Amino acid sequence: MKLTQILFSQGFGTRRVCAGLVDAGLVRHQGQTLDDPNIDLPTEGLVLEVEGKPWPFHAQALVMLHKPAGYECSQKPKHHPSVLTLLPPPLRQRGVQPIGRLDEDTTGLLLLTDDGKLIHKLTSPKHHVPKVYEVGCKHPVDATQVERLLAGVVLDDDPAPVRAAACEAVGERGLRLTLTEGKYHQVKRMVAAVSNRVETLHRSTFGPLVLPADLAPGQWRWVPGWPG
Repeated sequence: MKLTQILFSQGFGTRRVCAGLVDAGLVRHQGQTLDDPNIDLPTEGLVLEVEGKPWPFHAQALVMLHKPAGYECSQKPKHHPSVLTLLPPPLRQRGVQPIGRLDEDTTGLLLLTDDGKLIHKLTSPKHHVPKVYEVGCKHPVDATQVERLLAGVVLDDDPAPVRAAACEAVGERGLRLTLTEGKYHQVKRMVAAVSNRVETLHRSTFGPLVLPADLAPGQWRWVPGWPG
């Protein structure tokens, strides 16, 4: 693939802008400055250095973000900054979107991609992708609340019970809750249905992916691909 096409596909701007990056000597490969915007490069395993920063080639982007509190999972946020502002411009330029949403006050593992098929796969209820949430509650958690969450509770907009795939108490006021659905404010509403209240909410896993301990709030990293 020609160098300008590669840069364009990775979100570095229009083809003219990408050619300008090359002409300005801002694109390097294996320690060498590339000066021909039309040079052909194999994309498999390709890592360019653009404006001094390494950029691995990904035909489709999939990244993991440690979402901090105070950010909205929206391209057009209303009250707080968008989580997209935490990503570098090339990722925003190529149109990555959150896979599902976390509330503005919820922290933890958020996946973003420009792969529409993957978004559909991971948000479709029929695929039952498990997500684990660490819940801090206002009131003490007892065995009855855990049992009710496992058995199923009724939310105000749906007569069908909603069940946790797994649930356990963590300390006096904590829950570890696994869900395979993604209803609006589901964790908060389920906890409210058992007469408690969510005070803190953190997503620690999404499917087989676990939020790494060394990924600080606001930081992101590439995910090589969806496992399986």
